[in-house]
Amino acid sequence: MKISDIRIDYALKSLDTKDVEKDPLIQFQNWFEEAVKAKVLEVNAMNLATIQKNGSPNSRIVLLKGIEDGLVFYTNYNSTKGEELENNPNVAVTFFWAELERQVRFLGKVEKVSEEESDAYFFSRPFSSQIGAWVSPQSKVISDREVLTDKENALQNQFTPETITRPSHWGGYRIIIHEAEFWQGRPSRLHDRILYQLDKNGNWSISRKAP
Repeated sequence: MKISDIRIDYALKSLDTKDVEKDPLIQFQNWFEEAVKAKVLEVNAMNLATIQKNGSPNSRIVLLKGIEDGLVFYTNYNSTKGEELENNPNVAVTFFWAELERQVRFLGKVEKVSEEESDAYFFSRPFSSQIGAWVSPQSKVISDREVLTDKENALQNQFTPETITRPSHWGGYRIIIHEAEFWQGRPSRLHDRILYQLDKNGNWSISRKAP
């Protein structure tokens, strides 16, 4: 089969401006809960696009960990993404839930969550994941995997679940959104696209875009 011959005709649901919430985060919460109930695989996986210093885009999959006044995720602040976010806080995020024939896109800017929020999430993680946050010099070149396993073994001897602390280079970001688009697949490629845009007064406008 040729790649150009691969196609699926979407027909599960429809979407209209009169059907959506006035706040895109509430609309997203509703869709997210539907996706959880539908047992969508890796439901909280999102493509996060950042901007490199040369102006080129860079993207990867990260995991959403909260919908509180924005979209919250956690990472190593010294990673490539962390360095790019420090240089340019503008981001684009995409969710794709094939099982529901839905896509959601967000544009926004990141800010670091509070130390208290980062601590709360860090200490909710399994001990092995807490150790992992200490072990990995994320995005840096290493000679082999033993660099990681040796450090992991050393830290497992150094820390216990009661004594481990959150490394200062690890924590959360909140994406404060100013644009959102909800996409529902429809037959004949005439998909539904509902756009939210935030105006200078902090109000959301809602409109339909052509597919």
